[in-house]
Order: sequence, then structure tokens, then C-alpha cells
Amino acid sequence: MTQWSLAQLLSGLHDDIQHKLQTSRTCLGHPGTKGDASESVWLELLDRYLPKRYQAAKAFVVDCEGAFSDQIDVVVFDRQYSPFIFLHHGQTIIPAESVYAAFEAKQTLNAELVRYARQKVASVRRLYRTSLPIPHAGGTYPAKPLIPILGGVLTFESDWSPPLGQSLDAVLRDGAGEDRLDLGCVAAHGTFSLDDRTEEYSYDQGSKPATAFLFNLISRLQFSGTVPMIDVQAYGRWLSA
Repeated sequence: MTQWSLAQLLSGLHDDIQHKLQTSRTCLGHPGTKGDASESVWLELLDRYLPKRYQAAKAFVVDCEGAFSDQIDVVVFDRQYSPFIFLHHGQTIIPAESVYAAFEAKQTLNAELVRYARQKVASVRRLYRTSLPIPHAGGTYPAKPLIPILGGVLTFESDWSPPLGQSLDAVLRDGAGEDRLDLGCVAAHGTFSLDDRTEEYSYDQGSKPATAFLFNLISRLQFSGTVPMIDVQAYGRWLSA
């Protein structure tokens, strides 16, 4: 009889991600190609293991006022209640109301990447989001408060020694408000996560960071609830622009 092991299944999930990221780093010569491969690894992980109400894609985010974010390597967005996702010449464009999280994905973690990721995440968070009252059989629920958009970084390794030490903590603490990073994964070394109550970062240098990050992200998405009901007509007014 086959003896199943949950520990081995979870370990295998991380090992697969780390192997793919390492292969991208060692076998691909062009920096842009390496970056694209890294993004693909993380997108594949999230699309495979997140609940189907969520989807992950490299995308731009747009609001009903016509403002766009920077291009984001990994956007986690709602697919169950989102009425439209634009696909234009290979580019994905997502309405701001549908976004749960935005991540920058690169090969190596360093101060430059953290600052760059903060700018990218801020470009999403500053977009305007609508929220309509929700009709139901007995009447109407009030408009849902906007959920916080998570932001973070995803890499294979770190330039720092130690990889998740004071140097990382210092540059993370430079962020506040719209450019704050909430969580991240360095697949070869560990994960970090911000506690919203204490506003302190914690660092886990466990042996299976990719799996730990996935579980942390799913948990945060569970507690964030559902995205607000989008005002489609606010976007529709651009038809006559």
C-alpha cells in the first residue's frame, strides 16, 4: 500500500519552485529572459494553487478615471465577480476594484528592488476604486469598504548576508502607506511578513519558503474577504469620451 506523506508533498511543492527559479538563473543568459522566466514560475504557482476565485497575471491596472498603474509582474485579482478583464495585443488590463495583491518578481532581492517594488505597488494602490451598494432579496446592503491591496516581492535569492537581516528590515521600514510592502518570498532563504497590528516585520528562514509564502498569502486573502461591487457604469462613461 502506498504511504502518503503530507510533509513530503509540501516539501516537494517548494522544491519544484526553487528548482525552476534556479534553472532560470543558471541556464538563461539574458537578464530580461531570466526575469520573464521568474515571473512565469510564480504565476504558475499561484494559478495552480490559489482557489479558483482568484487569478494571477502580469498586468496593468486601470481605474474608472482613466489612470493606469505601472506594469505589475504578478497581480492577484478576482475572477469570480470581475465583469471585465481587458486583453489588448498580449497585454492584460485589470480594473482596480478587482485587485487583491501586487508583486514584483525578480531573480535577486536587494535594496534597489525593494524600493522599485514599493513604487510599483504604490502605482496600484493610488488608483481610484468604486464600491456600490449590494442588492439582495430583502433590500440592499451598504457599499462594501475597500479591502487593502497587498504588496510584496518574490525572488530566488538575496544579495544580503544574512539574506533576511537588518539591511532588508531597514529598507522595508522606509515604506509607509501606499508604498508599504506586506509580504515576500526569497525562495532560497525564507519569507517576510508585516503584522498589521504591530506594524513589525517578521522573518521566517524555514526550509520551505515557497510553500510557506503560498500558505501565508492564502490566509491573508481569506481574511481580506471579497472585492467590492464595481460600478461598471463609471467605466462605461468613457464610451462617449
